[in-house]
Parts: sequence; C-alpha cells; structure tokens
Amino acid sequence: MLLFRLTGAGATVETTGTPVSAEAEQTQTPVPAPPWWQPKRRGDASKAPLTRDAIVEAAVKLLEREGVDAVSMRGVAAELGTAAGSLYWHLRGKDELLMLVYDRVMGEVHLPPHDPEHWQQQLRDLGHATRRVLRRHRDLARLALGRIPTGPNMVRLMEWLLTLLRRAGVPDERLGHVGDHYGQFVAAYVYEETLHQGAIEAGAPAAVQEYFASLPPDAFPTLSQLAPLVLAGDADERFDFGLDLLIGGIEQLIERARQQR
Repeated sequence: MLLFRLTGAGATVETTGTPVSAEAEQTQTPVPAPPWWQPKRRGDASKAPLTRDAIVEAAVKLLEREGVDAVSMRGVAAELGTAAGSLYWHLRGKDELLMLVYDRVMGEVHLPPHDPEHWQQQLRDLGHATRRVLRRHRDLARLALGRIPTGPNMVRLMEWLLTLLRRAGVPDERLGHVGDHYGQFVAAYVYEETLHQGAIEAGAPAAVQEYFASLPPDAFPTLSQLAPLVLAGDADERFDFGLDLLIGGIEQLIERARQQR
C-alpha cells in the first residue's frame, strides 16, 4: 500500500527506478516470492521465448499508455507480439500480472535509514513520494485497494514502514492497523485524484460550491454559509492535512501506550 533521502532533521525526497532497502543487510537479502505466484520456469527458447521481466515491462508500458483496464493477458501478449497462451508459461493469470506490475512500479521507492527521532517527517516524506510515484502511472493506485500487495518490493517497503512505526513507539498489536490505514489513505487519495482530474479541470468544484451556497439557509445553515470553506484548498493542501491528521492520531496512540506502561 508506496522514495526519499533524509538530510538533517528535515528531509528531501528522491525517487529512483531501483528498489533500495532501509538497512544495508536487506539489500543483499532476496525476498521469497509468495507461494501463489507462478514459479519461474526454465525451458528452451522454442518453449519459453519470453521472460517474466519482459512481460511485466511490457505491462507497465501498456499501463502508462492506456491505464489499468488495458492490462490483461491478451493485451500484454499483443504488446509483445505473441499469443496470450505463452504468457501462462510464466504467470498464473491476470491477477498475478497486475500484482507484478504494481510491485515493479513500487520498486521506484527509495528507503532511507530509519530516523525514529524524526519519524513524523519520514512518514510525511514517504506519503508525498508515494503519491508522486502513483500519479506518474495513471490509475495504478486502484491496484492497492482491496488487495494486500506482497511482491518483493512491497515486502521491503512494508518492513521499513512497520519498523519505523515500531521504533517510534507504536505498540506491536497496533502496527498492522496503523500501517494499513496509512497505506490506504495514500492509495485511496491518489485513486480519487485520478478519477476526478477531468472534473476538476472542467471546473466542477466551483459549480458545487455555488450549489451549496444556494441551498436554503434555514434547512442547510452550515453548508450554505460555509460553502467557500467546505471546498477550500487544492489537492496538495488537502493531502497534507490528511497526513497531519493521521500522524496526529499516531502520536496520541504512542502517548497512550507510554502512559500504560
């Protein structure tokens, strides 16, 4: 459910096409593939002319050009100039293909060393960087919703995130909840952005604001009076507010845990 390099107490974000783990030892540690992924097969060129990497690369290009709905076994096969059946030599089907695509893109995440003293800033940086990566790839964010991404790059990212939260003081029994809400906030926000970009460009928010302001004030006193404020702020400002709201809740959770010790 996501990119940056810290400098001093603050942080700057830097993305890269190569996944880098937070801890040096993890860089050399291969992540076992989930058991429901099709095992990589070996065969002669006549039986297996493709590779899984080539298939995923073609799928990413198709995604960037036409969106998630275009990424199918048949569509990727056409991209590669081969029959769809040849892809099943490497993949179980479309669901695995989509998860591989998502994991490949999330490999752009660069994970810095943990800095528990500035965990709030690291969470903000991760959120912003993840948002940028997802927005670069059309509607990719929808693949993070309703699924638990389990590819090697996502496993590394999840390990980094949960370790940061744990070192910050989040109780072990709440780590999964916090990590899930954090990831879903970012993914859902970006997905909504991709859905409504056309409406925003067409001026829909202004029309909605006018409608709210025109409502009968006796029946809708809050909406009619505060219409300009209800829809105030651009997408960046609202994303920042959501992150701060989430981080504030995490701070309270950590403080309660400390008081109960």
